[in-house]
Amino acid sequence: MTAALPYALNSQLSEAQLTALAAELDALRDRVLADIGQRDADYIRNIHKAVRYTGLAGRGLLMAGIFPPAWLAGTALLGISKILDNMELGHNVMHGQFDWMRDPAFNGKTFEWDIVGTSDNWRYTHNFRHHTYTNVRGMDDDVGYGLLRLFPEQRWKSMYLFQPVYAVLFALLFQWGVAIQNLELGRVAKGKKSWAELKEQWIPLQKKIRSQLLKDYVLFPLLAGPFFLPVLLGNLAANGIRNLWTFTIIFCGHFTTDAEVFPKECVDNETRGHWYWRQIRGSSNLTGGKLFHILSGNLSHQIEHHLYPDIPACRYAEIAPEVQAICARYGIRYNKGSLLTQFGQVTKRIVKYAFPWTGKGKAITAQPQTA
Repeated sequence: MTAALPYALNSQLSEAQLTALAAELDALRDRVLADIGQRDADYIRNIHKAVRYTGLAGRGLLMAGIFPPAWLAGTALLGISKILDNMELGHNVMHGQFDWMRDPAFNGKTFEWDIVGTSDNWRYTHNFRHHTYTNVRGMDDDVGYGLLRLFPEQRWKSMYLFQPVYAVLFALLFQWGVAIQNLELGRVAKGKKSWAELKEQWIPLQKKIRSQLLKDYVLFPLLAGPFFLPVLLGNLAANGIRNLWTFTIIFCGHFTTDAEVFPKECVDNETRGHWYWRQIRGSSNLTGGKLFHILSGNLSHQIEHHLYPDIPACRYAEIAPEVQAICARYGIRYNKGSLLTQFGQVTKRIVKYAFPWTGKGKAITAQPQTA
């Protein structure tokens, strides 16, 4: 049975409507950028302090990790520090959201984060490829990360039968998936990428991996002396907490039931209005309180982030109602839901599309229908 089109038939826009959509969204962006200033700088500096102090407190408590309450508290605080560093600090700074401050600590081109993957690789695979070609099959490597089948339009392979199992492993080791994504090991195996290219990309990644492993699993455990093992295990658990959280938030951003996937030809001669249209239809928001939004790096506002990746993410909650109203005027689905609901849909996709009989869904329209 052919899969139903996910909200394709009632979301067609004419070229005139797309032009108008782009004008409205551009105007909103310009208004926000004109208002950016001291409160945004104060916000990101406070996040930076939160990363530092929760990290110091967590590592300090782990030094007394032989006592279970201290180990649990230290692990939790270190995990929170790593989450904030990756999600609200590193991810947003590397998008250039705070380059206007001209502060080297928040320079998007040079910022390095607490993860085994290099920031340079992330800026290419995420900032460029993912944000330019969001949910475009064969162009956005984040669609399944080369491991998972999440849409019926993806060709089924026998390896997908086991994806409900290795999706769990991928979540636990998510930082490693991010780290090796740009190596494109599949292309190397198929002879489409040379070993010389792989070696060139591996050298800086190897240095970053070595630095991270030495810091978390050698240096800090050694500083703990007789408490070496509790500190090592605390660091391991904190990294696992961060990995599971980032996997959950990121997958909820583009792989829920109503998130859509697009064929390659949709980017041919793509206008700004159609690019905006595609970002909205391929993204999903999460509802929650202020603390939840901060811990998600404001990727809980994935739609706003994909429309405006260079606007400070702390502004997304303010503009979300306006974006939703614009979507309503143009008949575009504004996909949002609770974390439990959205992640439940992601999990269902992972299980459902592991099997071949759920495949061969009809690809959605490459371009909005023109009038």
